[in-house]
Amino acid sequence: MLWLVHGRIAGIAGIARVALRGPDRDWRLAFIAGLVAAGMVARITVGPAVVAGLDTIPLLRLAIAGLLVGIGTSMANGCTSGHGICGLARLSRRSLVAVPVFMGTAMITLALFKVLA
Repeated sequence: MLWLVHGRIAGIAGIARVALRGPDRDWRLAFIAGLVAAGMVARITVGPAVVAGLDTIPLLRLAIAGLLVGIGTSMANGCTSGHGICGLARLSRRSLVAVPVFMGTAMITLALFKVLA
């Protein structure tokens, strides 16, 4: 819908980065507010199943994971939503490379955590 209405790719990392300090802040802030609101509505209507398992992960581990994801999205010049959903749909060569790297890294990280935990 964002592509059809605004001609913009719904890459959350890029939207968030520019919303903090950049042009066109209004629609970006509204988009992020909608994401947060949708999560809150899902939590209220569906219940704890929406975040199943997050309460068992230490906060420090979640913070480190978030930091690493942020660094990765910066290095890849986009996030999984931008590359994985929008980029693949547009047959972007950069996304066709980035998504397997994201997925492979996620699988390796999960395997390492299962071995080390």
